[in-house]
Amino acid sequence: MDIHKVLTLLPHRYPFLMIDRVLEIEAHQRILATKNVTYNEPFFNGHFPIRPVMPGVLIVEAMAQATALLAMESNPETVSETSIYLFVGIDKARFKRQVEPGDQLQIEMHQKTLKRGIGFFSGSAVVDGKIAATADIMCTARDFRD
Repeated sequence: MDIHKVLTLLPHRYPFLMIDRVLEIEAHQRILATKNVTYNEPFFNGHFPIRPVMPGVLIVEAMAQATALLAMESNPETVSETSIYLFVGIDKARFKRQVEPGDQLQIEMHQKTLKRGIGFFSGSAVVDGKIAATADIMCTARDFRD
């Protein structure tokens, strides 16, 4: 899935779009997506000027956006012009290494269960084969007119 397809599915835009490409996707199973981290990212101006580090909350946001793409691929009936996937929960978030300009963040998320319209996912963000973050994420589809 290239950036053009990602843009048709996710409502996020610069500077908040955190997925550049989907490398692998298996409906109801897993997704492998990438985020190219560049020095141009606006958050590096203040986090931190001396030694730029990608904020952990944005790593988790990248994981949530990958999760939404997997949920949409797994449940195409929930995708419409008036629907949006919402990040509704996070558990067990852990940060293991810093993510810096020039890194390529690989995000792998696995679908665990779907209960009462809420999807439960687990996964990690990895740089050069080393885990940067892990988390369990929950999301659900909602009609944004409600």
